[in-house]
Amino acid sequence: MPQIIFLPHDELCPDGAVVECENGESILDAALKSGIDIEHACEKSCACTTCHVVVREGFDSLAESDELEDDMLDKAWGLEPESRLGCQACVNNEDLVVEIPKYTINMVSENH
Repeated sequence: MPQIIFLPHDELCPDGAVVECENGESILDAALKSGIDIEHACEKSCACTTCHVVVREGFDSLAESDELEDDMLDKAWGLEPESRLGCQACVNNEDLVVEIPKYTINMVSENH
């Protein structure tokens, strides 16, 4: 069973976390089921950038992003070559190391 190692984030997981996940599970769903409350203002419909993450290790194991995700990522704060939307990037038999950016462009955080 693959794991996602979330690097420390001051608010969401100060000590970092190691999360077990299923193949095909999105990074966002794995985080949420483990109590890491990554924002997802569009309810996982690839219509915002609040679940933007940076995949530090294992990026090449992910399926390529599609045009819609790429268009949304262009609007993300702190975009990097290994950036993905957590709602769209699904684990595929390989462990990942993921960084949650410090900021999002969401003006209002919502509790889900």
